[in-house]
Amino acid sequence: MASKKTITTLRDKSADELRSRERDLREQLFKLRFQRATGRMENPMKMRQVRREIAQIATLLNERERSA
Repeated sequence: MASKKTITTLRDKSADELRSRERDLREQLFKLRFQRATGRMENPMKMRQVRREIAQIATLLNERERSA
């Protein structure tokens, strides 16, 4: 489960910052998938962490969109 610290820092960011972070994380996830496919992945848990943070950002953006 995500720490409250992570969620709090994400909530403090603007929508543009969140979209930028999400884009960076998606690129990172793409690279991690290639590493897994080639067998060079050092930390398999990193994929899980990245996917989870992407989901948290998407949820926050959705919440803001619906409340506006």
